[in-house]
Amino acid sequence: MSAAMSGQHSYALDNALLILEILRRIPRRNFTTSTHLREQVAAAGYEVSLRTVQRHLDAICARFAIECDTRSKPFGYRWMEGTEGLKLPLLTASESLLLQLAKSEVSQLLPARALTSMAPLFATARRELEASPEPQIERRWLKKVQRIPDSQPLLAPKITPGVFEAVSDALYRECKLNIHYRNAQGQRKNATVCPLGLVQQGIRLYLVCRFDGYDNERILALPRIIQAEASEESFSWPTDFDLAVYCSGGDFGISHGRRVSLRFRIDKICGQHLRESPLAVDQTVRDLDEMLEITATVEETELLHRWLRGWGENVSRIDMKPVVGGDT
Repeated sequence: MSAAMSGQHSYALDNALLILEILRRIPRRNFTTSTHLREQVAAAGYEVSLRTVQRHLDAICARFAIECDTRSKPFGYRWMEGTEGLKLPLLTASESLLLQLAKSEVSQLLPARALTSMAPLFATARRELEASPEPQIERRWLKKVQRIPDSQPLLAPKITPGVFEAVSDALYRECKLNIHYRNAQGQRKNATVCPLGLVQQGIRLYLVCRFDGYDNERILALPRIIQAEASEESFSWPTDFDLAVYCSGGDFGISHGRRVSLRFRIDKICGQHLRESPLAVDQTVRDLDEMLEITATVEETELLHRWLRGWGENVSRIDMKPVVGGDT
């Protein structure tokens, strides 16, 4: 096959795939527009002009059961009522609901490129819920559930545009990352690091990494990174590193590295929830008139100390004794 024929074949294949992408995104109920379709296929990796999408839509309407609403501009497009379309997999109402709930929880823990590629899926889930006929049970579910913080809520710190994308891209591809950042003293530094993990603690995001040429882990708060660029240079993934183990080792100010036998007294009304949500499987509760005496074997953590201090005068007689052989 000549180079010219090969190029023509590739162009025809790309066009065919683009048409399939457009067809996949034409809804069955509400109308969509060429502008919206172009945004969706662009998010899927097709860099095409609005005019190209409009030209393909003209051809699609002539060959498929697509309804074009020309009463006003921009024109609207949807599958004609009663048609089965391409029989491409569609999201059920339950799947759409799950995706909508998951989006708010995982958006900061997915690679930026994965989020971009999933944007059409999230959009489809939203449209499926919005287009569902009355009664819209699934859509109303989003208004029936709510998650509230158990501590004073804070606004999330601002991350410089492009930093999260570069960090997650380098972490995903396991390549080195060139950064310009502010250290804890406010000094500006340049460095090349090997990203090993993203950790979300509350509303804050941290990068666990190794500075180029070193074999110890460091923690960088993403809001302190001013600029970041993923390089094309890969690095050998350290086989001795485990993010879960690292996070439990105290580097985030969480663990003191030992298990303790904890005993304390708490006001009966304040501590009632501990009967339902115990601190540990071996927890015991002793009723002392207006107080409850709680005993449990737990890991000593900064979070535990904060929790105990948070009860103020409602908690008393706190006693912690190390468990023999309980170091983590």
